[in-house]
Amino acid sequence: MSNQERNQPFIWRVRVYYEDTDAGGVVYHASYLRFMERARTEWLRGMGLEQEAVRATLKLGFIVRAAQLDYRRGARLDDLLEVSVAIARRGGASLDFDQEVRRVLDGVLCCRGLIKIACVASDSLRPKPLPPQLLAEIADVC
Repeated sequence: MSNQERNQPFIWRVRVYYEDTDAGGVVYHASYLRFMERARTEWLRGMGLEQEAVRATLKLGFIVRAAQLDYRRGARLDDLLEVSVAIARRGGASLDFDQEVRRVLDGVLCCRGLIKIACVASDSLRPKPLPPQLLAEIADVC
């Protein structure tokens, strides 16, 4: 993977369905968190890391510790969106992600998020250091 590819955020596309909207057909605020969660999951999957396999083999999981969202423009029913995933910071047992949700049609920024993820032991939910092999996988895409 080239440095240019390495510095590019991961992009995942999602279509806005009725279930994602409020009564006015505008994306409900909590739906953006679901879109971002799915994009992070697909980002991991793109590296060959299925979350269930990580839990089973490495005995760890990822939980949202904090989320800061900035809603900019509303997306609507049937819009096609791009959700980006970029690592802002790596800690010993945590990852901070910069994420954006943009409309594909015009590139308008709908929502920006800083999502702080903790790595935890799957049995106790206590903080657990990111394993070296996972850090190496992440370093390859950052």
